[in-house]
Amino acid sequence: MNIKNSTSIAIGGFDGMHIGHQALFDALSKNATIVVIETGYANLTPVKFRELHTKHRIIYLKLDDIRHLDAKGFVSLLKVNFTKLKKIVVGYDFHFGKDRKYSFDDLKEIFEGEVVVIEEVKHNNDSVHSHKIRAKLQIGDIKGANEFLGHNYAIVGKRIDGQGLGSKELVPTINLHVKDFLLPKEGVYVTLTRVDEEEHFHPSVSFIGHRVTTDDSFAVETHILDGEITCKEKAEISFVNFIRDNKKFDSLNELKQQIKKDVNVANAFLQRLEL
Repeated sequence: MNIKNSTSIAIGGFDGMHIGHQALFDALSKNATIVVIETGYANLTPVKFRELHTKHRIIYLKLDDIRHLDAKGFVSLLKVNFTKLKKIVVGYDFHFGKDRKYSFDDLKEIFEGEVVVIEEVKHNNDSVHSHKIRAKLQIGDIKGANEFLGHNYAIVGKRIDGQGLGSKELVPTINLHVKDFLLPKEGVYVTLTRVDEEEHFHPSVSFIGHRVTTDDSFAVETHILDGEITCKEKAEISFVNFIRDNKKFDSLNELKQQIKKDVNVANAFLQRLEL
């Protein structure tokens, strides 16, 4: 963890890398590092997916490895590893140490350099927090979640075989096994999908939920709108907007007609975004 040139660090959990977190990063100096306290509960930007949302380097500290430290021990750990450290940036609600008993006041008292405390960030007069983003995703409020994030919510999954009905009876889809990421509410979404190592995203419609019309198994699948694309290993789904709830249909033909409507809704929505 020896980051020799860092003169400033931001400390926090940073799950989501949302607009509140970005306010901390904006206060960093040129030679900066983000210190992620990894709790094991991050599911908006799990593990190293945080690195997609910042230009700064990131290091990870496991909470279990530092939670026993008192304030002096924590600052000593930082100074050992960041030998040129002059500035620490934290949020107004930052706590650390055993039972989270220490706060930025303790940092200011012990650390000889500058401690910058970023005040509460609000959007539409509502304070921005990761737990609120999770709650929005769980009710299908993609628009609200994305506004808090400052970017589209995205998940990454490994390609798996589907039930085989898509390309034959309905529309071709890429089926994914997704772990670590929080899945939004069951339903159909306007999305953008990136396949394997491609740089660009394809317009798409994605479904999350139980296939209640067919085999009732749980699925995460995405249908590419600009042509059938072969996925070899993985895909990333970026959520743009919610279309409808999951619903059981009386026949495959009914489901197929609804999928056509979903495709039209997604195409129209994405075209409006490009205007």
